[in-house]
Amino acid sequence: MTAAGLAAIGAYAPRLRIDAEEFEAAWGRFDAAGVDEKAVPDADEDAVTMGVEAARRALTAADASGAAVAHLAFATTTPPMAEEDLAARLCSILNVPDDAKTQTITGSTHAGAQALDATMDGGPFGEDIGLVIISDCPRGDPDSEVEHAAGAGSVALVVDDDGPGTVIERASHTEAYPGTRFRTGGDDRTTGLGVTQYDREAFTTTLGSAADRLDVPMETVDAAAVQSPDGKLPYRATGALGVDAATIAAADTVSSLGDTGAASAFLGAATAFADGAERVLIAAYGSGASATLFVATGPVPVNTALDGAVSLSYAAYLRRRGEITRDEPEGGGAYVSVPSWQRTIPQRHRLVAGRCSACEALNFPPTGACTDCHERTSDFEAVELPGTGTVEAVTTIRQGGAPPEFVAQQSKSGQFDSAIIALHSQSGEQTVSVPAQVLQATDEVTIGTPVVLTTRRIYTQEGVIRYGFKAQVASQRR
Repeated sequence: MTAAGLAAIGAYAPRLRIDAEEFEAAWGRFDAAGVDEKAVPDADEDAVTMGVEAARRALTAADASGAAVAHLAFATTTPPMAEEDLAARLCSILNVPDDAKTQTITGSTHAGAQALDATMDGGPFGEDIGLVIISDCPRGDPDSEVEHAAGAGSVALVVDDDGPGTVIERASHTEAYPGTRFRTGGDDRTTGLGVTQYDREAFTTTLGSAADRLDVPMETVDAAAVQSPDGKLPYRATGALGVDAATIAAADTVSSLGDTGAASAFLGAATAFADGAERVLIAAYGSGASATLFVATGPVPVNTALDGAVSLSYAAYLRRRGEITRDEPEGGGAYVSVPSWQRTIPQRHRLVAGRCSACEALNFPPTGACTDCHERTSDFEAVELPGTGTVEAVTTIRQGGAPPEFVAQQSKSGQFDSAIIALHSQSGEQTVSVPAQVLQATDEVTIGTPVVLTTRRIYTQEGVIRYGFKAQVASQRR
């Protein structure tokens, strides 16, 4: 198999955290060995929005843009839509060309490795790049080992022909071990047969067989980023992989993020490279069973946002997971048809404003008469805004006061701020006002508060998830 360059890695985890003691107090036990705390998606976060966060960081670290992407692969075991090409949403949000090759890979925690494999095989890229986005937020039954460990996180890798990092070798192995971890059709909760020795054998045998195909001395590896459904199983594979416990610990993320599914091994690699590792073994595994191992060398530019900021009680955690909340009330909210929403995607995904040909004022959205000179024109120049701004007006939507389409979100995460925001132009000399929801902040949001825009779920209507921009207080942007 050919080698490939790694231009950069980006990583993201939700800022919400719950620690092991909260579970122990609620259940009288905590079944996720080696997990101290875990990341929890907010009510408007999912695998797509987390993937966008990681991808933007990876592109920034690579000094590249979405316009340079020739191949985009998205991997997850928790797609927010059971049937839809989610890569198309990611391409739109990241401004990837519409002729880029795309793949969406799911069904196993091995999906991230499969996505990287396919992207590397899709090269050479010439002046272009490949982008691999791996994002996951698994869940299980409330009293299960899977749920106790289930975390959330995303990682994105920029693949090119030249580096500065390189995947120097890779190897795979598959062997039939059904029942170790699975989710039946129509269910959103992962489970397993729970046969401990069988699970360990599947894990170590499959990883070890892939490792046997590598022609790299394991003593030259600085860190081993191993698939981590909990904080104990990776260490069962030390002998099979030919590494020691300290080498696995050098790429640990499960202790602070929990089980991040398909993103697990790659988040470990991001952490290891960020800590200065020069050679990293990435060992991805999927139940069934299959494994792919990569040996990557640095230096690799890394841009991460993995630290937590808000601790949750167990009750607040149940709200975020939707266990004790309600959906949109009968009758629904303000109706916006899918075709109408689709026509505004450039604004909602990429902040495309329009410059009036008569007076050069910015309009958002760029339709109808200019809001400044009132000249009617269809000749607005497209202008992509950088996503920074300042709060001009703000109100708090308290519990019970949300429009019907936002009831489900408010039921999970509580009151929220809604604001009018003056968005800056690229030069900073012009602004245009837009309404936006403000993500929960640790400090009060007031007139004049600087914000940056980020992509989140807005709401679901007619069974279709609507993605768009929300605002985040700039000082709390990680």
